[in-house]
Amino acid sequence: MSRFDALLRLRPWVVVCGLVLATQVMAQQPSPKGQALNATALPGIGRTATPQEIRAWDIDVRPDFKGLPKGQGSVSQGEVVWESKCASCHGTFGESSDVFTPIAGGVRAEDLKTGRVDSLMPGSNQPSRTTVMKLSTLSTLWDYINRAMPWNAPKTLTTDEVYAVTAYILNLGNILPADFTLSDRNIRDVQARLPNRNGMTTAHALWPGKELGGSTRPDVQGSACMRDCKAEVVVKSFMPDYARDSHGNLAEQSRTIGPTRGADTTRPGAGASVAAASGSGGEGKAVTVAAQNAPSAPDALMRKGACLACHGMDSRVVGPSFKEVAVRYKDRSDAVNYLSGKIRTGGQGVWGAIPMPAQSLSPAEADQLAVWLMSREAK
Repeated sequence: MSRFDALLRLRPWVVVCGLVLATQVMAQQPSPKGQALNATALPGIGRTATPQEIRAWDIDVRPDFKGLPKGQGSVSQGEVVWESKCASCHGTFGESSDVFTPIAGGVRAEDLKTGRVDSLMPGSNQPSRTTVMKLSTLSTLWDYINRAMPWNAPKTLTTDEVYAVTAYILNLGNILPADFTLSDRNIRDVQARLPNRNGMTTAHALWPGKELGGSTRPDVQGSACMRDCKAEVVVKSFMPDYARDSHGNLAEQSRTIGPTRGADTTRPGAGASVAAASGSGGEGKAVTVAAQNAPSAPDALMRKGACLACHGMDSRVVGPSFKEVAVRYKDRSDAVNYLSGKIRTGGQGVWGAIPMPAQSLSPAEADQLAVWLMSREAK
């Protein structure tokens, strides 16, 4: 199933509402002669959706639980379904981030009392936002599991299995006890236990708007501060050296109209040789030949170490940006050796309280990353 098909399955009411709204607008729109437009005036253009068609598309569960089918499932039953159909992607305890964002974690006992998850507030050191942290309506979780899970076989779970898996997830988040059975009869009571049940707001001037209690203030004020502006903003991209000549010389293939000319891929990239970034006369081991010939961005190594999960090129994410690291150590003659060691062993306290785990890279791979890191200071 394509992602477009999955999207249609998750929000079918958009199509229904569009059909009904278009039909109603056509029926109410006066013609130039003051006559109402209808199927007779415009034959073949639109029609009112039948009750049967609306029922076929109206399969979602609303926040007030309208549309929720009858059924039940216990935490223990959910654990069995989870291990066979869910754990491969989400981990046994919903904590895995290898495939998707973790489902459980980040919730304190105090959050269950207040209904607002403290880790979602500005200034929190929570490394990632889990599903249980963000969930404000229990129908959203139930409905998503019902129509989109498992990932490889959506809509194959029975109604009772959906209740059971939902109960198991809530147990992982310490919201339900291990002996609990979730059903259509008590799900409203469980909604009142969600740690972020009070975290939803309509004060954003977007949908749903004032008719449903939303804010009426504009979401864009239209005023420019014009302070602390950068004198020049440069948008850059890079191409790994190993891929530069994959499709011939790009400069010869680009149009001569406009500012874009294409890279001359017959020449080495800017990051092909950045050994000078390591400094001279440093301490410790010499930089390896592999590191001296590092590509402009060692993509494979960054994927191997999941570097981009915590670091941005020029802006902070969880840890400092690559450029911040380069600027801090630009005056150290042993910068490459120092950073290579930090990459392999990890550390904490230099850039904040969140620790950086040790990376399972070889000395040559760590050197290659360190040399590339120091080249960022010049960009």
